[in-house]
Amino acid sequence: MDWDELRASVAACDACELCKTRKQAVLGVGDVSPEWLFVGEGPGAEEDARGEPFVGQAGKLLDAMLAAIDLQRGRNVYIANTVKCRPPGNRTPTPAETAACWPYLERQIALLKPKLIVALGKPAAQTLLRTEVKVGEARGRLFEYNGITLIVTYHPAYLLRTLPDKAKAWEDLCLARSTLRKMQK
Repeated sequence: MDWDELRASVAACDACELCKTRKQAVLGVGDVSPEWLFVGEGPGAEEDARGEPFVGQAGKLLDAMLAAIDLQRGRNVYIANTVKCRPPGNRTPTPAETAACWPYLERQIALLKPKLIVALGKPAAQTLLRTEVKVGEARGRLFEYNGITLIVTYHPAYLLRTLPDKAKAWEDLCLARSTLRKMQK
């Protein structure tokens, strides 16, 4: 599938129950030839309404996090989620919902060919690494997804509720930035 076919497929998807309550599917946003791919959990209410990931308070924090390492949404950055439809009440997606959306995320990654993936939170990390993950134990380390370096950090929504972990997320972003710079040499 190319981008147009992928967008159409996601928009028409009815592979899980999430399609019944969505306003629209949210594929992702950004540069389609990025070095950086940020993957979150799933769209929230604002994202469902606007059709773009990370546009609420967590999105504002993500934009600030990007700016802190000299990045900007849409410029060498692509932002996606593990599931493309909003889970009711912003709950964590179920394993079945994540599995139903997995082919879409997998295809996005294949089309994007990022140099670095940043998994934002436990659901994204577990989806990409295909194993149980504890963010506190996984952060600060380098992982790999199909030959692409992957770093795990906290989801911006979590950081809004747990301010002391913002410093740890900053460390993770610095690790990501230095890792990418080493790859470019």
